[in-house]
Amino acid sequence: MSASNASHFRWLTLVLSGLAVVAIVACGSSGNPEVTSSDSTQTSVQESGLPSELSSFAEPEPSWTVISEEINLELATPDLGVGVQRFGVVLSDDFGLIKFPIVKLTANHFPDGYDAEPNAEIESSALARFFLFPFGTRGIHTTDLEFGRSGLWSVSAEIPRADGSAAHVEVRFPVAEKAHSVTVGQPAPASESRTIASSGNIATLTTGSLRDPDLYQHSIAEALERDRPLLIVFASPAFCTNAVCGPQVEIASELQDDYGDKIDFVHVDLYANPHEIQGDLSKARLTPILEEWGLSSQEWTFIVGTDGIVTHRFENFAPKPELIDALDQIVANG
Repeated sequence: MSASNASHFRWLTLVLSGLAVVAIVACGSSGNPEVTSSDSTQTSVQESGLPSELSSFAEPEPSWTVISEEINLELATPDLGVGVQRFGVVLSDDFGLIKFPIVKLTANHFPDGYDAEPNAEIESSALARFFLFPFGTRGIHTTDLEFGRSGLWSVSAEIPRADGSAAHVEVRFPVAEKAHSVTVGQPAPASESRTIASSGNIATLTTGSLRDPDLYQHSIAEALERDRPLLIVFASPAFCTNAVCGPQVEIASELQDDYGDKIDFVHVDLYANPHEIQGDLSKARLTPILEEWGLSSQEWTFIVGTDGIVTHRFENFAPKPELIDALDQIVANG
């Protein structure tokens, strides 16, 4: 393992351990997005619920900054690289979640820093659709945005207000030459994820209460050999606590019922030993498969074609309609 990858994996260990602590403390919370606002620039370095006593050890990448006087924004997709990327934001205000069906997002590149003017020749815009999460307490606006080169970018929107005015909100962030995780167009790593056959007990495979055996029939490596499309969910269901995660494993199970005759489904828990944790995080061990895929946040979904190439990549929660659109494309393309 390279020094940079080792550092990244150590950070991931701390973050996910922190997530577990928050999940235990927050059990029974409403799940509403906790996004702060102020009358001036607000800076949010996403640590996905990392407790303050551990924050000095974490150096999340990338960081992002929100500028708005009225609108709260949480960036759901911070692992961004050059090219067309799924981009998601959670928008809220003092009255709660902003649920406009469509919001126009405009992306600007700042080659000389945010104190200078953006490059007018490198600008893109798209309409972001709103998706309500199951249970109705969370939601997200997502779209595909093109980032033409690496460096400093912003994405902004004008949000209509009740008095007929519009509130400006902007999020600023770096875009890398390549995203840290496996991304669209790259081959899916042939990871030896665990199965019911290899473990002997489904309780060792997931932290969640839903234990659908259809999600653990094949390892990722085995599924890639089956000449079928593949949907992979990386999530630890018991520890979903922030505004950008959701019941992804449950949705995968529902989709498996509808698409299982055409597409394979695999769930990989973030923890290698769910049955041993039982609230004692000193026993928790991250699965090394996260490192193979370059994952640095708590929920990911990938769709892989029959050729083993990633066709769709969803950082954090992917609402069911988004996944249905992607799966229908895969089925239609054979």
